Amino acid sequence: MRLSVWTYEGPPHVGAIRVATAMRGVHYVLHAPQGDTYADLLFTMIERRPTRPAVTYTTFQARDLGRDTAELLKDAATAAYERFRPQALLVGASCTAELLQDDPGGLAKTLGLPVPVVPLDLPSYQRKETWGASETFYHLARAMAGPHAPAPGTERPARPTDRAPTCNILGPVALGFRNRDDLREIRGLLESMGITVTITAPMDASPADLARLGEADFNVVLYPEIADTTARWLEKAFRQPRTSTVPIGVGATRDFVREVADLAGIDPAATLEALAPRLPWYSRSVDSTYLTGKRVFVYGDATHVQAAARVAAEEMGFEVVGLGTYVREFARDIRAAAKTYGIEPLISDDYLEVEEAIADLRPDLVLGTQMERHIAKRLGVPCAVISAPVHVQDFPARYAPQMGVEGANVLFDTWVHPLMMGLEEHLLGMFREDFEFHADAGPSHLASASSGRRAPALVSDSIPATGPEAGASSPSSASSSSSSSPSIPDPGAGSPPAAAAGPDSSGTPAQAGGGAPVWTADAERELHKIPFFVRGKARRNTERYATERGVPTITIETLYDAKAHFSR
Repeated sequence: MRLSVWTYEGPPHVGAIRVATAMRGVHYVLHAPQGDTYADLLFTMIERRPTRPAVTYTTFQARDLGRDTAELLKDAATAAYERFRPQALLVGASCTAELLQDDPGGLAKTLGLPVPVVPLDLPSYQRKETWGASETFYHLARAMAGPHAPAPGTERPARPTDRAPTCNILGPVALGFRNRDDLREIRGLLESMGITVTITAPMDASPADLARLGEADFNVVLYPEIADTTARWLEKAFRQPRTSTVPIGVGATRDFVREVADLAGIDPAATLEALAPRLPWYSRSVDSTYLTGKRVFVYGDATHVQAAARVAAEEMGFEVVGLGTYVREFARDIRAAAKTYGIEPLISDDYLEVEEAIADLRPDLVLGTQMERHIAKRLGVPCAVISAPVHVQDFPARYAPQMGVEGANVLFDTWVHPLMMGLEEHLLGMFREDFEFHADAGPSHLASASSGRRAPALVSDSIPATGPEAGASSPSSASSSSSSSPSIPDPGAGSPPAAAAGPDSSGTPAQAGGGAPVWTADAERELHKIPFFVRGKARRNTERYATERGVPTITIETLYDAKAHFSR
């Protein structure tokens, strides 16, 4: 039922398709009913790949269950090999076909195909998509590189001094968030340091390339959810060290350069000096003070959540008030990260829990997946997408990495723009009733209505006003109390006043359940006169002021008293 509404991850066989589609010379034979072929749409419509995924379905139907479905799998595997001639064949079952217990991998091995057949046992009812991609990459790497591993206990020979250091880049897959551009950015960074990239996998690698994974001096792990298991095996089997820093943000990129230089045995000074993202300059500018202290909620896969929280706290001057992930395999890492910010992490793949957490925290900015974009829109909060799952608009044709120097610039643009554009939207609402900007007034450079021709309305006229007072001026210093750290809209700003619950015997609205102070209708209307990008801060300050003084009902006088208190 939840799959029909929303899910952050699909079943594990979708993860296997992501690996197979990212590689060259690999084909996936999936034992699945007719309805489980929807995964094609993810790649051709969302990622906009020019070719369909490297997968063949058996597509059995209800009438086929009365006979041997195993024969359908054998026929599909044979036909797939004859048509595509892959270097390696993956074989597995979808969540529905898993119930038939046909053993797809074992059946395919009996066919005697002249290429390696890698069976995938992906328990669909215990695991999900990201884990499925990780397991698929691991089994492929073991199948291809395993025969070339040295005997246990063999020491790795030292790199010749006359040879440049080499590395593999592990983790990028199909349908990953900006994986294509991240790979390009980090490859360029490594090559600028004099390091040769031997293999990138799974993306752009072939089974023959995987057989050579052990030749590199070390491994660069860009996406631990996908590559950590494989990197750990390579470290054990080939004595290959691996990186632990994901280069997202200025600080992490510099740490990454130092870590890579240490593994490669080179001096990082020249590279560190050449790093010149715009973010550090902006963080020291006057404009950045308008964003200092913004309250941020971060949610997504573990890699991007940990990196985004660090950038938000250390480089943007934000306050991380919420942190969470849907990837349960990395819950320990997220809990450790949350401790550094003094908050409780949210480990859940239920979007309703995520929505509830955002509504309770009332952040000024949400950094999340495409689902958080929808949630934030309903709550009236700015949002920037930082993690999969994502929609087609998050696979831009332009170059837009998240990692490295250029990635830091992209992060800066992506996160700052939703906050700064709020100022412009407020001006449109503020002047809505002005004689030059009302709905019947045309643009000033066109003919006026008096000439007999009605000019077209402004595009901005389609933006709804927040209320009858949308164009009224706010209290003279309502925003001055929080000018150094303005807030974006309060999620509850459009809800009916709590005072509507009913007055007590004295005619004053009663405090709801002895909890938070209750707003009168007049105070709520006065609050709406405050520009929306500082309204959330004004609401929180007023409620805090009332709570500290035991005031059960917030009136206009309370609002102004709180304003005067926090202005001092």
